[in-house]
Amino acid sequence: MEIPRICAVLLGCAIALVPPKACADDAPLAEAMRRGLVGKPPASRHMTPARWEREQRAAVDKSETLMHRALEEPGLLAQYAFMKARYDGDDDRVFRMVFGQYLSWFQTWIGDYDGARASFSIARAAQRDDAASPVDGGFHARPAAATILALARDRKAVFFNEDHSAPVTRTLTVELLAGLRAQGFDYFAAETLSTSAEALPHGYPTARNGFYANEPICGEMLRTALRLGYHVVAYDVEESAPDLRERASAQALYEKVFRRDPDARLVVDAGFSHIQKSGDYLGGASMAQVFEKISGIEPLAVEQTMMIEHPRAADDHPYYRAAVVALHPTAPFVYVNDSGAAWTLKPRQYDISVFFPPETRDGGRPGWLSLDGQRRPFPVSGADCRERFPCLIEARYAEEGADAVAADRVSLDADVQSRLYLFPGTYRLSALDRDGNVIAARDIGL
Repeated sequence: MEIPRICAVLLGCAIALVPPKACADDAPLAEAMRRGLVGKPPASRHMTPARWEREQRAAVDKSETLMHRALEEPGLLAQYAFMKARYDGDDDRVFRMVFGQYLSWFQTWIGDYDGARASFSIARAAQRDDAASPVDGGFHARPAAATILALARDRKAVFFNEDHSAPVTRTLTVELLAGLRAQGFDYFAAETLSTSAEALPHGYPTARNGFYANEPICGEMLRTALRLGYHVVAYDVEESAPDLRERASAQALYEKVFRRDPDARLVVDAGFSHIQKSGDYLGGASMAQVFEKISGIEPLAVEQTMMIEHPRAADDHPYYRAAVVALHPTAPFVYVNDSGAAWTLKPRQYDISVFFPPETRDGGRPGWLSLDGQRRPFPVSGADCRERFPCLIEARYAEEGADAVAADRVSLDADVQSRLYLFPGTYRLSALDRDGNVIAARDIGL
């Protein structure tokens, strides 16, 4: 697994977490901290801007050290337990707001998506550069998948963004890969992929293929791209400064794709503001801006991180709340006007904004894990763990090796009922103890 190295970059009175390999939340986190949406200095004459800066830098350094120590633990549950104990055992406000993001990554790996949202979530307040609400008139809600495919038809590149702590923002990209492939898109690139992901003779992803690849939905994204015949590209370049990283990543995309194959068509999955097409990006330009300048290709930028449900309704963007109250959606949707032009919250930065429906619950897990009904629920319980807790239950495709990223995982702390979400097929179901040892295993089919 590629291990992220985070560097602290000052932005006003906030720290932007800029990992060369693992993508923390870059400009959004810095801005959120500056505006107090994740955390803010206590109202105290003792908390000067200089002290606020020092405490954030110290929190980043501490979080880095703890993450690397956690990754030395023998199993995913042990790694998570190490991170959770450090989070719970430290009530320092600045440390928790920074370390919560690190903890959330480990929670997504073990299928604890509710925990990940609780550990790290950026509130989305209305801002002055927001477009007018699409709910107020002139726009109509449409299914996101069909609309994006229509917009992509004549494009050479489509850039999707995601929230690494909320894998629901990966689901639509997974679902769209087949439709984009049918339109002629033939290259797929994703943030933090290692060069090992570019040559997988066995045809399935492993945790070694990138820092986020061990999360099941991210693994499914890479697996789907491989199955559909995309050329997989690792473009994320390790640099110590954000501007250098953006320029090097954009250059790598151009060199590996369009310089070699001028007729190529490219799909990119990246975090947050890496895909913004205009405006300041941490004092420089984003990867998408640099890519367009180098290649002459304007990507279709699909924003997927702002119009999502948060653990607290008060943290939802007001447009999001108005839209879901009006529509009661069950699938991702977008807005277009009568001429077919797409609505975006941030004009000029992104081409279209995706709204994800409020989360439903099915067997104690998020309903979006079904990938729009394509994956079926498979019941599991403490009986699979033989009463040894905590326990991690995971399913791997029968034709894939033991090193493959699991199709789905769920962690159990007691003898309760839960479920995995799986495509029809045959799987090897395993129950693992805290240290990753197999408690029990069996073959299953759906």
